[in-house]
Amino acid sequence: MSLRKRLFAVSLLSLPFYAQAIESADLMLTHGTVLTMNAQNQVFNDGTVVIKDNKIIAVGNEKLTQEYTAKKVLNVDGDIVMPGLINTHTHASMTVFRSLADDVPDRLHRYIFPLEKQMVSREMVRVGANLANVEMLKGGVTTYADMYYFEDEVAKTVDKIGMRAVLGETVIKFPVADAKNADEGIAYAQKFIAQYKNHPRIIPAFAPHAPYTNTTEHLQKIAQLSEQENVPVLIHLAETQREKEAIAKRTQGKTPVQYMADIGALNAHVVAAHAIHLSAEDMDLLKKYDVGVAHNISANTKSAKGVSPVSELLSKGVRVGLGTDGPMSSNTLSTMNELNLVGKIHKLANHDRAAMPPINVVRMATIGAAKALHLENKIGSIEVGKLADLIVVDTKVPNMVPMYNPYSALVYGANAHDVRHAIVDGKLLMENRHILTVDEKAIVQDAQKFAEKVRKTVVENGEQVK
Repeated sequence: MSLRKRLFAVSLLSLPFYAQAIESADLMLTHGTVLTMNAQNQVFNDGTVVIKDNKIIAVGNEKLTQEYTAKKVLNVDGDIVMPGLINTHTHASMTVFRSLADDVPDRLHRYIFPLEKQMVSREMVRVGANLANVEMLKGGVTTYADMYYFEDEVAKTVDKIGMRAVLGETVIKFPVADAKNADEGIAYAQKFIAQYKNHPRIIPAFAPHAPYTNTTEHLQKIAQLSEQENVPVLIHLAETQREKEAIAKRTQGKTPVQYMADIGALNAHVVAAHAIHLSAEDMDLLKKYDVGVAHNISANTKSAKGVSPVSELLSKGVRVGLGTDGPMSSNTLSTMNELNLVGKIHKLANHDRAAMPPINVVRMATIGAAKALHLENKIGSIEVGKLADLIVVDTKVPNMVPMYNPYSALVYGANAHDVRHAIVDGKLLMENRHILTVDEKAIVQDAQKFAEKVRKTVVENGEQVK
């Protein structure tokens, strides 16, 4: 081979082929403290996450910046990059009732049900859900599970802002705003499920309110339909003494969990909110039937209902994720604000300072919550092939400085306002705390306007409904 040919061959092997090796992507986050929340709890300091379309295509160290080019690059300058938070249980539209009757005993039956009878409408659900979505997204929640009425209205708001959600249409035995009885509620849910079954970010679901507010026949029918449609069932379970006593009377002494198992209504579709009053047998049944548990520590402590035995549930391998409950119960909707209480209350409840270490709390807010919703193959961790739902948490605000341990910093130091960026399905929905997909100011104004309607209906001291 002549010298000229050899030099030409060398040039082909160097510049052109090297240039072709650089892959294109849509979004790249660089120089972050990347908490993957994968099975190994892998952390990348000065890490990089690469996103194309709606999926994560690479995660690793800074060398990835030499292998990929992206349309948009976010240099997060040491901030925490982590999976988006997943709120496993709420009633989003109730934001418009927030701070009413906070200390009324037996509040659900004495205050909330009568209030809802007068105030729930399509308008109320839309306005409240819009406000909740903004609050959650700004607090780092990228996916949430909701139970309420007119869930098709909630779905429209989720679709517009770009979040991900599991939306359950409530079924209850007495007349409510969108159904005269449980049969109508089931029919409404079926129509809603058919409408949203194939949506890329919305999973429609049945949401029987609780075992004691539904009949055995209706709970069985929902269980059968959920199997046929392959959709979740969101339900309050083992939450209150009233529920416990009502089911014991209905069954000659069984617990709500035992009752649900006996009637064939406990299965892997079920996401059980609260799960406070559990026997050892109940916990074994939750594991046996692969039920997800939504743990709502702030709502449960505020209502003095008790503390779910989460440490025992986790030791048994039960799927447990964090939730907030509704904004009348916990008052705030970001699970970032739950982390601190979860970490501390379980130490107190177990009389053990070593109980519930921060990494376990963060796992319950991310991959654990994904498992509770049976979505762990799609979301909950930063891994190649998973959907790109991520958030960036500011580590330079005073409450996060210094950061020796990112999990401890998140659990004991962070709050919802520290979330800088939010990405869902590969799309940047919030950048530097500015939501890009909806008009936050207009949404807040709509909620304030609706609040005037509530004030005309409710006594100003919030103790009773007219």
